[in-house]
Amino acid sequence: MASRTCVLAWGAGEDGQLGLGNLQDKDSVCVVDALRDHNVVSVVAGSRNSLAICEDGRLFTWGWNQRGTLGHPPETKTESTPSQVKALANVKIVQAAIGGWHCLAVDEEGRTYAWGGNEYGQCAEEQQTKEQQNKGESKVLHRDITIPQRCAPRLCVRQLTAGGTHSVVLTEEGHVWTWGQPWPPGDIKQISVPVRVQGLENVTMIAVGAFHNLALVQHGEVWAWGNNEYGQLGTGDTQPRSSPVPVKGLTGLVLVDIAAGGWHSMALTPDGAVYGWGRGEHGRLGFGDDKSSKMLPQKVHLLAGEPVVQVSCGGTHSVAATISGRMFSFGRGDHGRLGYSGAVTTGHPVEVPVSLHHYSRHNIVSEDEANGSTGWVVKLVACGGRHALAVASC
Repeated sequence: MASRTCVLAWGAGEDGQLGLGNLQDKDSVCVVDALRDHNVVSVVAGSRNSLAICEDGRLFTWGWNQRGTLGHPPETKTESTPSQVKALANVKIVQAAIGGWHCLAVDEEGRTYAWGGNEYGQCAEEQQTKEQQNKGESKVLHRDITIPQRCAPRLCVRQLTAGGTHSVVLTEEGHVWTWGQPWPPGDIKQISVPVRVQGLENVTMIAVGAFHNLALVQHGEVWAWGNNEYGQLGTGDTQPRSSPVPVKGLTGLVLVDIAAGGWHSMALTPDGAVYGWGRGEHGRLGFGDDKSSKMLPQKVHLLAGEPVVQVSCGGTHSVAATISGRMFSFGRGDHGRLGYSGAVTTGHPVEVPVSLHHYSRHNIVSEDEANGSTGWVVKLVACGGRHALAVASC
């Protein structure tokens, strides 16, 4: 039987973010049936919504839509079934990101699109203003963008990420640009026009948490900037940084992947070792019974069973995918976000069981009928605020 690719989902479902056609939580892995024939190659889990990108560049969204985060005017507050973003149907989307309540996408030609909430300039559009009566002051008019529109037109983008109220992109030249409000509201004035992040050259990858940022440079070093109240910058302290600084404690290591959650960070070495730092509450760093925050990166020894090829950080939990296609989750356990029944909050990585029937091209068949299939192989994982998604084949 030919391999089939499916989207898997579990965790909180109160906003329809699981894409299962209902608003129920799921404490075990489920197949997103509405996407099973669309050859999905990538998924993103946000705080309350989700998206999927197909091999042919079509983009599907589902979940919370009060701010236009699904890419079309909100007829209802939530949508529990994935639907295509029609405004982007004529371009091939290759990557996308979800922020606090805005989304970004980039097409195969490096053109960027944004939609959703824009009160902090996170969609890179100048906000409308009006003169306040009798005061002579300008007041920003909050305007949600419900239909995806071009943004940052002068930049040729190869990767993009979205934070709580800001956006960060990586250009083909290896430069990093940002816009929106990069700090908790009130700390720094928002910017609607992209500005280049100084001090970074030859960047190969970026990752963004709620209010902190990571950049991986060409020779494998990680830099960080932004909010740092839990040590998520890996600087050995809790002082914020407005400009990028090297993450300490990784000297001598070559990193190949980075991930940022709400308030924690992780990095991956070529041999599959994982390092974590930042907020440790609920065990989201994977250090077993030690759930304290870490100001400096430490190796996650409990994930040393087999090489990890990707790790994703959510709001209060994390999921790692291994070279054999297995998944391990750790962190806060309520609402089913760890993906197995009876899960409790834990810092001990536990394998996420994928006990599902296999798909043929048009029908579901049992494992015994799957012509010798060895089971599901996870290709990619994505953690959201209280849910998770994965792309797997069988």
